[in-house]
Amino acid sequence: MLFSGKSKTFCLIVLDVLLILCLSGCLFGASDGNESLSDENINLIFVVSSDLAYNGPGDINPDTANLTSQGLQRALRMGTYLKNHVLGGENVTSIYALSPMTHLQTVNNYPDMTAIGSIQHFALLNRHTVAIPPAAGYSSYTANSYPIKVSYGDGSVPGGVVVPDDYCPDCIGLDFNDMKDNNVGIATGIIYENNPGFYVFSAPWETSSALMDKINRYHGLALDIPANYSGPDVVYVISISPDGKASLIIYESYLNPPSTYPELPSPIVRAPCTYLQQPYSKISVAGTKAPANINKSETVYIVRHAEAHPDPKHGFENGNFVGAGQWRALDLPNAFSGKISPDMVYSCDPAQWYSTEIINPSDYINVSYVRPSLTVWPYAIANNLPYHLVSSFLVMKPNQAKNASDFFFTGGTFTGKSILLAWESTRIKPIINKLLESYGLAAGSLLNENWPVTDYNTIWTVTIDASGNLTVENGLCEGIDSNALPEQAPHF
Repeated sequence: MLFSGKSKTFCLIVLDVLLILCLSGCLFGASDGNESLSDENINLIFVVSSDLAYNGPGDINPDTANLTSQGLQRALRMGTYLKNHVLGGENVTSIYALSPMTHLQTVNNYPDMTAIGSIQHFALLNRHTVAIPPAAGYSSYTANSYPIKVSYGDGSVPGGVVVPDDYCPDCIGLDFNDMKDNNVGIATGIIYENNPGFYVFSAPWETSSALMDKINRYHGLALDIPANYSGPDVVYVISISPDGKASLIIYESYLNPPSTYPELPSPIVRAPCTYLQQPYSKISVAGTKAPANINKSETVYIVRHAEAHPDPKHGFENGNFVGAGQWRALDLPNAFSGKISPDMVYSCDPAQWYSTEIINPSDYINVSYVRPSLTVWPYAIANNLPYHLVSSFLVMKPNQAKNASDFFFTGGTFTGKSILLAWESTRIKPIINKLLESYGLAAGSLLNENWPVTDYNTIWTVTIDASGNLTVENGLCEGIDSNALPEQAPHF
């Protein structure tokens, strides 16, 4: 016998050691993530975002269903961990995140922004090359940014959300319940295309675990997929080698984030409001000219997204902002301090998509429009504010100005409210002009609707007082020197 002549105590000790070794190396039938992934494999990487049901203690605000400052700290550190340890510094191949409106939480139906927000920093630590129209004088540009696929698939559009004219052919995101198997369809497409690389999925545990299970069953991988949530620091990878062998790799990041709001590695350079790009303007209209259904005692601060077009001719476009923009987004709680005090934050639904064909017909991409919503997301976290998405109409359509003006300024929903709104820049002043037109202003009295491509600072403030008197002005600015922002996203 193996332990012949040994005491029972000795045998038990040896068996305990063997059991510990087995558990440490064979947990869930998986290997520990001690090494970076191989770029020769198809790597399906699952980053589990926090929601109300499954989260790390202290990471989620139960009132807003959004991250806390601690949760944001964890997300930033997870981005660095993914890039450096899981991918070994390699560039990501594709990023898929939960479509926020498919997972509404609390009685107030707040969209789940944590999945897309939690993977944003990782996206900005990668580099993306985009074709540029020939007229620019250069054929492509590479920036510190990566598109996040988050658009709706056929059958995944929630009730109350506008159905797109067409579904994006290659920027579909994840559906919380995946009733139509769109999620597993994405993974299956990756496996069948057989292109090695790093495919990252960011979604809550409910969605991530169901997707891993479906991949395992549909493709007969015979992996022991974990059934229980193991915390926010765990990353799961289904890795398929060139010979078709699949393995489950589990990474434990041990992030241990602080509870305070993130501090940037270096100070932001401040800039005064110069009005050089948009001259100062103030328009006041008496409440006697207000439409009957106008809101009262309302203030809306409208801002553009963060830095997104870093090349000389500003032709870079991938739906996201770039590394420099992350400095701005994370600094907005400081930049806005003492200037604005909104009750809530709004932006357009990042699941809406568009094609860059209008910019470059010969070499275009389809992208989810994520950058306005992610620009003001940290501000909502820092100030524990409710975060909402406008999803009942399409932002890229010609009638968006009228729809947005009616949505925000009529019907009484926002009477007595103060709102921070992030929107697409060229569509901001058309919204304001539709409001001014509703007060009877003629074309000659309206705003010039141009928004300079390099202007990331201007804030337009729309105020309607208790009597319906309307004031529109751009006296405020974010006060951040865009030219002084580092090209690379801050490291945490």
